[in-house]
Amino acid sequence: MSDRYDRGMEMRRTVLGDAHVDRAEAAKTPFDEPFQTLITEGAWGTVWASDGISPRERSMLTLALLAATGNFEEIPMHIRATARTGASKTDVLEAFQHVAIYAGVPRANHALKLAKQTYAEMEENE
Repeated sequence: MSDRYDRGMEMRRTVLGDAHVDRAEAAKTPFDEPFQTLITEGAWGTVWASDGISPRERSMLTLALLAATGNFEEIPMHIRATARTGASKTDVLEAFQHVAIYAGVPRANHALKLAKQTYAEMEENE
């Protein structure tokens, strides 16, 4: 694999945690392996590995973009990642308030519902 892939895998583990990445890797098949390589190199090895902004800021942006575009299935994973990125509950609320104003209240409302559920699960597992 490439240096960008290796950097991406390291960043992916840092942000999402070893358990999540290990589960995803175990579920990988020859069919989706090219896609997994693409996101590991592109999202994790390029965007997330950039030092242009902090992991906290990147986490807030990611959550806002996921909510604004209606990609709700990814929100719980990225809420769990806030424990490692440093984005606080207040940061997440602020990001979703921006979503409400600039992308729509229903999307922000649904994202907040998912965040509340995920935070509750995280607190139960502490």
